[in-house]
Amino acid sequence: MIDPNKVAPLFAGWNETMIHSYLQGHMGYALVDDEENPSSAQIVSGDFCFFAGVPNDALIERAAAPEIAPQNEEWRRAIERVLGERVKQRFRYAIKKEGDVFDRAQLAAYANALADGFTLALFDESICRMANEESWSCDFCALFDGPADFVARGLGVAVLYRGRPVSGASSYVVYDGGIEIEIDTKPEFRRHGLALACGARLILESLQRGLYPSWDAYDLRSVALAEKLGYRLDHPYLIFERV
Repeated sequence: MIDPNKVAPLFAGWNETMIHSYLQGHMGYALVDDEENPSSAQIVSGDFCFFAGVPNDALIERAAAPEIAPQNEEWRRAIERVLGERVKQRFRYAIKKEGDVFDRAQLAAYANALADGFTLALFDESICRMANEESWSCDFCALFDGPADFVARGLGVAVLYRGRPVSGASSYVVYDGGIEIEIDTKPEFRRHGLALACGARLILESLQRGLYPSWDAYDLRSVALAEKLGYRLDHPYLIFERV
């Protein structure tokens, strides 16, 4: 077990919630070049690993997740050289973390705009188990130690149709004072405002509990949804994705 305090200086200034989650002792783990005096490290959280410190080829070969984030240009060049055709580059989009800038009345209107037959429900152990059964929704609770742990530490909102989740927004990770949002909809139920409704409700639930609902966008569609909910784009950033 790597002491997070030994790793923390390498990631100083990197404002990424999944990094904070590990350093604060909530979720994830680290791999380093030297356990006592690390100069290179990767923090692994679910599908993501974050490389910091001095670029290290051996550590890059041990990249432990399919989404690989370099700290800087030196790491980017090293990852490109070491992993070559095993990865491709693409952009994700950082969303500003601006405190409570949300229009709560508008969010409530989005949450209440579901068509007949659809209902919103907070994740309980039963919904966690159902989410774990399907590929589109399995990431909602994946980083927790089972449904009971999610209910104890996490937060999620599902859209139910005939008693089963067809869309959801949940805490992919938790960190001190906040959550990182995971949001998705079953493919055949997309384009009906379901993600907007459960995202709005999750933001309201988070704020009510004193938690900041952090958002990091996979693509420009995710950016558009985030902006409709009240967030603002910060900047695009490059990551590597295993192919």
